[in-house]
Amino acid sequence: MKKTLYIFQSGELRRKDNSLYFETEEKKRYIPVENTNDIYIFGEVDVSKKFLEFAAQKEIIVHYFNHHGYFVGSFYPREHLNAGHVVLKQAEHYLDDGKRLDLAQRFIAGSIQQMSRVLKYYRSRLEEKAVFDEVLEDFQKELQKLPTAQSVEQLMASEGHTREKYYSTFDTIIQHPDFIFEKRTKRPPHNRLNALISFGNSIVYTMCLSEIYKTYLDPRIGYLHSTNFRRFSLNLDIAEIFKPIIVDRLIFSLVNKKMLTKKHFEKLTDGILLSEEGRKVFISELDKKMQTTVQHPHLGKSVSYRRLIRLELYKLQKHLLGEKPYEPYKAKW
Repeated sequence: MKKTLYIFQSGELRRKDNSLYFETEEKKRYIPVENTNDIYIFGEVDVSKKFLEFAAQKEIIVHYFNHHGYFVGSFYPREHLNAGHVVLKQAEHYLDDGKRLDLAQRFIAGSIQQMSRVLKYYRSRLEEKAVFDEVLEDFQKELQKLPTAQSVEQLMASEGHTREKYYSTFDTIIQHPDFIFEKRTKRPPHNRLNALISFGNSIVYTMCLSEIYKTYLDPRIGYLHSTNFRRFSLNLDIAEIFKPIIVDRLIFSLVNKKMLTKKHFEKLTDGILLSEEGRKVFISELDKKMQTTVQHPHLGKSVSYRRLIRLELYKLQKHLLGEKPYEPYKAKW
């Protein structure tokens, strides 16, 4: 798999002949374009039209984040893999209420199964097993109710309930006075744990978007998340499968190993966010996580977490084309 480039410094991204480089006041760093999948920009970086043209030619997506680490937008080059038949099938499954509901159920079920996997992992390592047992039992009830849902709105309500129950276990898993969950808050997060969740989720959303670009799928047509005035929605659907096993597990690890402490956060007038140093630590460990390999249940070989996202999209594409029903990935660790 190609690599992701993260830029925190301020400088300029430029093209020189058939190569790209990032230049700061101190030095110039060349970018191996043939081995670059996407670029994440957190610093104050100027880009030129020539740079964007070359990035598009090399099929490199550029994601922008503002000073506080909020996702701003993506330079999403013109699709290089065009398949009208696939897009028509995507639209057909969205416009058909039954087909859309079926896919939305599968995404919710996949999300609940991944959250369950995370809780079972920590249940086996902590003494407060009753806390996890209660939530896991509730998850099973929600899974059984999914096929009876009459609308995507009902499914979203179910997802909200299970996630609230899931978040209720975070204080048990972390057990740190500086990282109390309280309740889910966004834009801005009201505490350090929420700041970590929001930042991690936004990175996974963009990762899924980058992987969609490498397929025949259209990122604007989602099923669980409505295709309305959002620029992209399919990446939000796919991210539901991966947020628990990538973002949440990483957060628990970073806090419990004291790799992130309260010094890595900054207080704003209306919330709290990761500092630049904190974002660097998070991204560094996330990048290692995405390169970690796990045994794939059907391929019979190890693949990276980044590759798992692409494989999930291929499975969805087969579902849309009527080749094989989509079954969400289930972590086995």
